[in-house]
Amino acid sequence: MTILDFFIVNVAIPSIQEDLRANAAEIQLVVAGYGLAYAIGLITGGRLGDIVGRRRMFAIGLLAFVLSSAACGLAPTATMLVAARVLQGLSAAMLFPQVLSILNVTYTGRDRAPAFTAFGVTLGLAAVCGQLIGGLLIYADVLGLSWRSCFLINVPVGLAALALTRPLVPESRSDTARKLDLGGVALSTVGLVLLLFPLVQGRQAGWPAWAFVSLALSVVVLALFVRYEWRLAARGGAPLVEPKLFGESSFVAGITIVLAFYAGLASLFLVLAVYLQEGERFDALRAGVTFVPLAVGFFLTSVNATRLAKLFGRQALAIGAVLMALSYAVLIPVVGSAGAHVSGWSLAPGLLLNGLGEGAVMGPIIALVLAGVKPEYAGSASGVLTTVQQIAGALGVAVIGIIFYGALGTHPQGATVYAHAFQRGMVYTLVLVVLVAVLVQFLPKADRAAGS
Repeated sequence: MTILDFFIVNVAIPSIQEDLRANAAEIQLVVAGYGLAYAIGLITGGRLGDIVGRRRMFAIGLLAFVLSSAACGLAPTATMLVAARVLQGLSAAMLFPQVLSILNVTYTGRDRAPAFTAFGVTLGLAAVCGQLIGGLLIYADVLGLSWRSCFLINVPVGLAALALTRPLVPESRSDTARKLDLGGVALSTVGLVLLLFPLVQGRQAGWPAWAFVSLALSVVVLALFVRYEWRLAARGGAPLVEPKLFGESSFVAGITIVLAFYAGLASLFLVLAVYLQEGERFDALRAGVTFVPLAVGFFLTSVNATRLAKLFGRQALAIGAVLMALSYAVLIPVVGSAGAHVSGWSLAPGLLLNGLGEGAVMGPIIALVLAGVKPEYAGSASGVLTTVQQIAGALGVAVIGIIFYGALGTHPQGATVYAHAFQRGMVYTLVLVVLVAVLVQFLPKADRAAGS
């Protein structure tokens, strides 16, 4: 639900804007409010799970997500929807890190790889199927709910999951974390807001001076955060982010790969959705259906990710990255030759290849990053990992926005211009996946155990 709500809202935006008479700024905040609240709360959410219990925090976050989703679906005005989306993002930040933490401390040995593979499949399908599910819900228009069903669908699903939490999910907590590092919370929150807000909103605002000032200040505040955490750890305290995590080469290398991979993933989903709906004038359902080959490819490799990791070790990630690079090499000329007559069928081979590559990377990388993390640091590591994912998404969207919308110009005309902009954006994503393939070679060879 938490990942799906990033992507499902994209196809609902036109309906929301028309129904609530929302202006451009309000629509931007419907999207950005969720992402910002989600990203800045992840590290704190992970640490709270260490302290009060991961199952308990999972249940609290899940209930809060259900209630905030209901508030989104019932919002009478754009302002109320924005407020509910921020609450939904904060709820997701309490909920999501617990999933990784619980998997990390519950599953060991041979059980570990299948558990993380299942997680990777769930995560990826939520991302690649978001457009399709959103399009289907809006097209079905159940009870005349239109876009509201995209949020209200979380209520029955969330309540069912909540009922199963106590009997099925074991409780765990850290043996060392006893209280929340409030200084770390304050510094990390301020630093992440200063970093992410201009990345999310800067392009729409025309990159004013405040965006660059904010980015510069984020470096200063986050540097103070790192220094504060090291000093707190040296005094025997319980830092929000355990500095010892960054002494693990596999963790550092892994989150660097995560940064490059998710920056490219977010970029593809954004420009493809815009190109199809604004350039080719696909409706929400047709645009969603176009993503089906990508979802099929993802499913085929992700369910076999454990086998791939056992066979190829760390090179399974490189193989996935190469498949994604090939997909962009296929998509770029297809869009260029098709011009104004592109169809879902012509895009299908490239999207299928992309999905195959994503599935080969997404499952193993999570297990690899967390493989050497001690149970008492599980919440902190999960918070850092998921925060890096969100930073990567925001950074990828910011950069692709400059490239894609820069190529469109101020007055885009026709599908051909959008096709040219899409091609430019795909060159950027191609560079990122090649970078992933290169960075994999710097992972410790011992980490091929991520698949065992």
